[in-house]
Amino acid sequence: MNKQHDHNQSDAGEDKVDQKSNLVLVCFLFIIGYFLWMEHRAHVIEFLPYLLLAACPLMHFFMHRGHGHHHGSHENEKNEKGD
Repeated sequence: MNKQHDHNQSDAGEDKVDQKSNLVLVCFLFIIGYFLWMEHRAHVIEFLPYLLLAACPLMHFFMHRGHGHHHGSHENEKNEKGD
């Protein structure tokens, strides 16, 4: 019974280490993102209109998947008619 209890304590310790490492990773990525933004924002801002124009066809392509163009609609019609 003691071995199982020790095993559970080691799992809890590993979870704390995982949480701490995830927190360190998030903070590190935030700091990197901040400095990248501060150093390169002039370059990013000048391309924003082009990114907006590029987003339009991408949104058009991905958003039209749910507009009723269902593949296999003939099978659905047969099931509704009772065939």
